[in-house]
Amino acid sequence: GGFRTYWTEVVGTVTAWPSLLAMAATWDPAAVRSYAKAVGEEFVGKGANTLLGPSVNVHRVARNGRNFEYLSGEDPFLGSVLARAYVEGAQANDLIAVVKHWIFNEQETNRGTESSNVDLKTAWELYYPPFSAAVGAGVDAAMCSYNRVNGEHACSNADQFRVLKQDMGFQGFVQSDWWASKFGKLGGGLDQDMPGNDLNYTELEDFEAEVNWDAVDESVTRILTAMYRANVMNTTKCAPPNCKEFFLANVSTPLHIALARRLAAESIVLLKNEGGLLPLRYPATRRIAIVGAAASAPAWDPEGVSQNEDEDP
Repeated sequence: GGFRTYWTEVVGTVTAWPSLLAMAATWDPAAVRSYAKAVGEEFVGKGANTLLGPSVNVHRVARNGRNFEYLSGEDPFLGSVLARAYVEGAQANDLIAVVKHWIFNEQETNRGTESSNVDLKTAWELYYPPFSAAVGAGVDAAMCSYNRVNGEHACSNADQFRVLKQDMGFQGFVQSDWWASKFGKLGGGLDQDMPGNDLNYTELEDFEAEVNWDAVDESVTRILTAMYRANVMNTTKCAPPNCKEFFLANVSTPLHIALARRLAAESIVLLKNEGGLLPLRYPATRRIAIVGAAASAPAWDPEGVSQNEDEDP
């Protein structure tokens, strides 16, 4: 949802927002738009000019460890409506939004090697619509994913980039997820290789020997177009490593905290125990056990404990 409190020193300096899956449960594009705008304001306050969201993959695997951060839930139509609202809200700030994860990133288990095999009819009916809606809303960037698609890595999958850039008419740039670029070269559809150990173009000689200058021009044009649209050149507050003042600044506000509380409440679905279907009787039932890591997970998790990472036995 909000600015990632991966670093302990920034805990408490941003608002703890509901997850994107919770926002999907509001069924309310106006709520999502206000959410994205407020989250974007905090990113800008932190000195950022890019927001890595929205995440819009339609759920397929119920146990996917990242389902909580996907705005579509199980519904491509809902995802389409909300993805548009999110992009509009986030990019109302001087900010580049990045729709992700392109494409078919449906599970965390073996995510770097598994292949999501999907035919075109299924893709267009179920999995492409939220991305297409984000493109229609003018999203500046897209992030390609770790998995393979029909046997080929997403970040070097020319067929899938053709769908995104030609069939959907995406005008922004594609960046890799961290460590997700596999054998990707300029001209294949990937425009920006994010940090990782993929060893693309580590030597200038390799770059000069293989480079397609038309592809360089296209990628640079796409990236600069997004930067000019977001007015990055005039509004970016700092450049690393000189961002500590902004990075540690408290950008949460009473209005944002109130909004987060209201949106969280809107996301809750209250069920009636009609006919006594569940064995819950008041006042006889005084306690209900909630089992699992999520039961005690904090709203922030610098060490990933609330996602079952490095949890003590």
